[in-house]
Amino acid sequence: MKAVAYRQSLPVTDPHALLDITLPQPSAQGHDILVRVEAIAVNPVDYKVRQNMPPQTGDYRVLGWDAAGEVVAAGENVTDFTPGDKVYYAGDLTRPGSNAEYQLADARLAGHKPKSLSSAEAAALPLTTITAWEMLFDHLQLNRRSTAGKNGPPARLLVTGAAGGVGSILIQLARRLSNATIIATASRPQSRDWVTSIGAHHTIDHSKDLPSQLKAIGIGQVSHVASLNGTDQHFDALTEVLAPFGTIAMIDDPAALDISKLKLKSLSLHWEFMFTRSMYQTTDLGRQGDLLSKVAQLVDDGLIKTTMGQHLGIINAENLRRAHGMLEAGNTIGKIVLEGFSA
Repeated sequence: MKAVAYRQSLPVTDPHALLDITLPQPSAQGHDILVRVEAIAVNPVDYKVRQNMPPQTGDYRVLGWDAAGEVVAAGENVTDFTPGDKVYYAGDLTRPGSNAEYQLADARLAGHKPKSLSSAEAAALPLTTITAWEMLFDHLQLNRRSTAGKNGPPARLLVTGAAGGVGSILIQLARRLSNATIIATASRPQSRDWVTSIGAHHTIDHSKDLPSQLKAIGIGQVSHVASLNGTDQHFDALTEVLAPFGTIAMIDDPAALDISKLKLKSLSLHWEFMFTRSMYQTTDLGRQGDLLSKVAQLVDDGLIKTTMGQHLGIINAENLRRAHGMLEAGNTIGKIVLEGFSA
């Protein structure tokens, strides 16, 4: 089968950073499904692994943790999928990725693909959807705290770096599944237009002073923060604008944070990593597949839309190097997708 892989941690401008190769087609056993990959999306984790985790000498590593495709075989322990089913999933960081014609995936991590979306549109969703869902409802507990009504002030959710892949689905989920007021940060006109179109009530500029901008729109303090990038840069401002007993959930990798700033307001800090369940084979592994199927229904009901931003063509090394480069530059809106392999 055709695949794209890397052998050395090289700059994305190097033609050997990602290579077109051929690998044996795997077979499904146990809880695995074998999926014929139809489309993939690219995430920051792809280039971070490529840059920082070189394979053992002589080995190839296949990246990719977003896919949509068709089940062609199922292991003996699989109960929810049969050959011919269309699925979408993010998979497991510790296993070969989706940048290949065929991929093994644990069926418990997969959801039924939204019927109303193409494979490319669906492939944009899994990793960021799981990340956003776990941030909002597992860590921030937004679904419970946002419906306080007369028992407390309404939830106010600040989303920093909101126009990227995670923010693009997180805003939609928060708007549809809670009554929180959503304040999104975006620094460019096209980014502001995008986050407004998907449900943000207010937009402010993360390159400027956050507390003063919140005061200017009559918000002042917020109850929840979803920090999607630049957490170390904005940490002082975030702790300032959070109300007592507020909550921060983050996904990026700050070099250092002074968590003593959380104490006086009794603030909570959560670090979301959507691969935790698959890496540690937790007993609730199937929650990720379940939530993807729930979101597929929201999509088919017209309540959530794809976060596909740019379609870069077929799945090959050249196009994937381009996608990695765009993500490394940090200026993308929504998700980058690729679809199909050359004949």
